Amino acid sequence: MGEKTKEKQEVRISEKLLLSINEANALSGIGQNKLRELTLDPRCPFVLFVGRKRLIKRKAFEAFIDKELEI
Repeated sequence: MGEKTKEKQEVRISEKLLLSINEANALSGIGQNKLRELTLDPRCPFVLFVGRKRLIKRKAFEAFIDKELEI
């Protein structure tokens, strides 16, 4: 009685604004180590740090992939 149930809403990767390194890896096929390396660059256009957590801005990441020939 009076208990709140917490339901975790599942959102598809294609609908998320921000992705974890694991999700960005699954979406792109780019290795996790390479993604971490790319996000360490201060000019990286698709990284967002929340404290120590590293998140990938999905739309900026997709745009980055579209314009790059090699990483």
